[in-house]
This record gives sequence, structure tokens and C-alpha cells, in this order.
Amino acid sequence: MHKYGFVRTACAVPELKLADCQYNIGEIISLAASAWVQGIEVVLFPELCITGYTCGDLFFQRELQQNALKALDDLCQWSAGKKMLIVVGVPLVIGGSLYNCAAVLNDGKILGMVPKTYIPNHQEFYEKRWFASSKSLLQKEITICDQTVPIGTDLLFQHAGMAEFVVGIEICEDLWVPIPPGSFHAVAGATVILNPSASNEIVGKSDYRRELIRSQSGRCNVAYLYVSAGFGESTTDLVFGGNAIICERGVLLKELPKFNLGNEILAADLDVETLIHDRQVQTISDSTDLIKERPYRRIMFETLAAEDYQGEVNAQPFVPGDQNRRNERCEEIFNIQTMGLATRLKHIGNAPMVVGISGGLDSTMALLVCVSVCDRFNIPREKIHAVTMPGFGTTDRTYDNAVALIKGLGASFHEISIVEACKAHFKDIGQPLTRHDVTYENGQARERTQILMDLSNKLGGIVVGTGDLSELALGWATYNGDHMSMYNVNASVPKTLIRYLVKWVADQSAETEIRKILTDVLDTPVSPELLPPDEHGKIAQKTEETVGPYELHDFFIFQVVRHGFSPEKVYYLACKGFNGVYDGKTIFKWLNNFYRRFFSQQFKRSCATDGPKVGSVSFSPRGDWRMPSDANSTQWLKSLDKMKIEL
Repeated sequence: MHKYGFVRTACAVPELKLADCQYNIGEIISLAASAWVQGIEVVLFPELCITGYTCGDLFFQRELQQNALKALDDLCQWSAGKKMLIVVGVPLVIGGSLYNCAAVLNDGKILGMVPKTYIPNHQEFYEKRWFASSKSLLQKEITICDQTVPIGTDLLFQHAGMAEFVVGIEICEDLWVPIPPGSFHAVAGATVILNPSASNEIVGKSDYRRELIRSQSGRCNVAYLYVSAGFGESTTDLVFGGNAIICERGVLLKELPKFNLGNEILAADLDVETLIHDRQVQTISDSTDLIKERPYRRIMFETLAAEDYQGEVNAQPFVPGDQNRRNERCEEIFNIQTMGLATRLKHIGNAPMVVGISGGLDSTMALLVCVSVCDRFNIPREKIHAVTMPGFGTTDRTYDNAVALIKGLGASFHEISIVEACKAHFKDIGQPLTRHDVTYENGQARERTQILMDLSNKLGGIVVGTGDLSELALGWATYNGDHMSMYNVNASVPKTLIRYLVKWVADQSAETEIRKILTDVLDTPVSPELLPPDEHGKIAQKTEETVGPYELHDFFIFQVVRHGFSPEKVYYLACKGFNGVYDGKTIFKWLNNFYRRFFSQQFKRSCATDGPKVGSVSFSPRGDWRMPSDANSTQWLKSLDKMKIEL
């Protein structure tokens, strides 16, 4: 787990008996023991869970205060020999004031005490009646349970064997203020924020609370664990639902349903490596002026890493799994493509659109975007000049689909064969027609691009590109051929997502014949059709047989470019995400191919044409991806060679 930057964490909701510290600590220990068996490294309990949050004036009772400390000592002794970070809530008397604290325990020791800063005293909350704010705390250390323990809001807890795994703590109301303490913790280096809480349930509050936690985790680039008091708290005036939420980088990983009966554990594996990567990209260190006047103390802790990652690995990270979200994503991307092209057209005087149509996925997508621009901005569809250019490898299936789609959508139809032009060109350069090499293939691609460019000049138009992000990552495009256009609407859309986009448009279409064509396009094997068909007139050149499955490559692109993961981690995640689909040998083969192509083909990305960014991964050399064309792949390939030996 730690090798790949993963840590297993959990929120625990015990069933309580109000003011019965011995009973409560028994329930807490029982849940902690369960967490230990599950390989959990950090377990968070609710605010004031040792006593219960709703004790009221009983907090002033010496009996309750002393029994709370005794219970804390029992938990501390139980934890000896267990390398797990345990965070529990306890009231603590210091210098004549009572503080609402989170106690942090690890392997038989109390590592630190973090007091609550913002004490709510409005509506149903009366905490100032009992508790002082951390702002009034004068001491840096206290003696508790026969240990000298640091105390303060300036404590961060750092893993001894994983320096980037740093835990900060804020308590309940601390999250709800304009600048939560957790924000300062994050700037100081915390990658995981824990929030022991006691938040009552009223209508509509849970949605706001969930969004607050999710947005804070995204704003600070942290993992955020929140757990609230639950069953057993007083219901004299309030009800506590025992809600628990785990978020990471603005994404809700898991949530424990409200109104459970307690003794529940919500566990999730976090990816600290991803958090650090995003911080490097977004330079969170620019905010360090916020903490210059408040230095932090770091306290080391140790845990035992779990054996295997149990988090969900999405095999299609560019494509939402939920159909409703996927439809929303498709609509948004289609609108981005439409507005991008429309804006470019307006800038150059509403020029005609020239687009090459092969009958394949990418060119179909580009044509659909052109049609969307026309319909949305009251432009006649005839201003789309759709060109089909049959060549040596064109099959009846793709040709018929291209022709039917162009005519069915009402675009201006052009058919220009490249056969005779290529024959003449091959004769000029001494290329035999029987030699089906890279010259044979690329010559056709460049001839098609020349036709589109020259026709665009003739019409005073703009060539709309069709190549997608996946092809650009692999360099699966002819340099100065299909690699080139005047504006590329598919530039940052991966192949797997284009498939869903075309399907989404098909589902939206009211025209039965158009839906039928689009469905057949979706079922057609991906191919540049630059080699002659087989003896049955079918597509002989299938892209995925040459470069590998696009669903694998899109997964690799996301993990390598979006997260900066090592080859070992990409392979590890791919094996989990595609378990039962591809075996390890197949995944390794295409991962090796990916790295070789990705490095060697950067020169094509360095001069990629304009096109709209639609997601978090883009290869625009002007805004998103700056990589030297002669970068060396040696280190990455050495890692792969080492993996091959180990495998």
C-alpha cells in the first residue's frame, strides 16, 4: 500500500451511553479492534465520544472529568503494540478552563491533544457555557495519563515511513467558519484532515454539510474524514445521526448513511501520492504566507500498511459510470466543442467548414459538432463541406456510412478519390504500389489533408480537425497529414469518450435513419483504412491490433498525465481495473508500447493545432502539456524492464 502511496483510513461511530465513560471506551475499543483487524491505519471517532457530546452541565462534574481521563488511559494501554493512529474526543481541564479536545493515540502513547478553536454559541449550540477556545490556551505541553503530551492547534502528525502522509485535525465548528484551521494545516503540509464532530440533524443540513466537506477537500487538495456523534446522544432537543463522510480532492469517496444505530465503521483507502501531485501542479506553497507567523510542530507516528488496495479503480476514468452523470458530461462536452468552433468561426467571418468524413468515429464526431454549430447559430447546414475521399483501403461499409451521414445531415457533399493522385505521387517518388509500408500509408493521409486544405482555400473556409486525444498521445496520426487542421474540435477528447458522445447524440436524434447510421459507425472497428481490405472486402487494418486497446491506453493516459504515476503504479492499478478483462501479460505489453510511443511521438504534440480543452487532460502545447520532443524515455523503460523480470 505505502509503495504506491495508499493509506487505509476509517471513521467509526460507536453506540454511546451518555456520561458512562467506561461503557463508551469499551465500545470505542471494540471498534478500534475491528479497525486493526481490517488493516486500518487511521481511525477517527466523534467529538467528545468518551463522555458523549450532550452531557451539558455534567461536563463540570469532577467525576465525569476524571472518569474520562481514566477511559482515555485505558484506550492508550489497549493501543500498546498496535501501530494505528486513533483519534478520540475528550473534555480536558487545563489551567482552570475546560477544553473540547481530540486526543491522538498511537502504539500506547498519546502523541498530542488538539483543542477546538471555534466554539459555537448560537441557535441550538451553547458550547461557550462549558468550553474555552484554543485561543485562550497558554500551555504547549500538559501531563496526562502519566505522559508529557504536546497540546495546541499547531500540531501535525507525520508518518515515520511515508513523509507525505501528514495528518491535521480540526473539530466540528472549526470547518464551518470562513477560514477553517484545516486550511492552514493543508498549507503547512497536511494531506489528510480529520474532523471529529457532533452535528445534529435538521432538514436540509446534511446536503450542505456534505458539500462543505467535499469542497474543503477539493480547495485544500486533501483527503477529509468527518464523523459525527450518533446513537446514544441525548434527544432532549436534538437528534444526532452518526453521519460519516470521506472525501478526497473534492470527490466523495464514501458516506455512512445517517440515523444508523452505531458501532459502524466506514473505511476507505486514500491516495496520498495523487494529493501531492496535484499540489505540485497547483503550487499550494504559494499560500505559505498564511502560516509564517504560526509555525507548526510535527509529531511522528507509525502504522502498519495494509496488504492490498481496496479502493475502486475506474477502468474508464474519462467516462462517468453513472448513466445520468455520463449524459450530463456528454452534453457539457458537446456544448464546449460547439461553442469553441462557433467562436472561431465568428472570429474569422463565419467561414464555411470543411471536414473529411471517413465513416469512422472521430470524423463522425467532428461532423456532428459542425451540425450543432449550424443549428444553434442559424447557419445553413450547406456551409458544412463534408468530403469523403476513398482510397486504397476504403471499404463499402465505411464509404456507405460516410455518404449516408453527410447527405442525411444536409451538409454539402463532396467525393474526391485519392487513388489516382496517390498513384501519380508514388510514381514521382519511386514508391511501388505493392509495397505497403509507412510511405504507402502516410502518402494517402497527406493527400487527404492536402485536398481538405486546398478546398478550404478555394471556399474561403476552415478545415475542422477530427483526430482525438488518444491518437495524439500515441502519435497515431500522420505528421502533417491527419495530424493537421485549422481547428480541431476533438483535440482533447479521448477515444473511449468519443464513443459515448456519438452514442449520446444518436440517442438524442429524432431521425431514425441517422440513429441507424451512427449505431453502425459505433460498431465499426477503428481503422485508418490505409491498407487494402481483406479478400471479403472487410477492414483488414485494425488500429487496436497494432497499438493496443484504446480503453487500456486511455487508462494509461489518465494515470500518467493526470496523476504522474510511475509505471509500477499504473500497471498495478490497471491490473485491478481490468481484472477479468485483460491478463497481466497483456496489460504489461501495451503499457510498454504506450511509454515507447508516448515519448517518441511528442514532436507531433508540440505543434498540435488549436482546439477546445474539455477535461483535466489535454495536450495543447500552449496551455497544458509542455514536454521536450527529445525527452529520453530510458528511466521509464528501465522501470518496465525491472518489472518484467519481477513478473
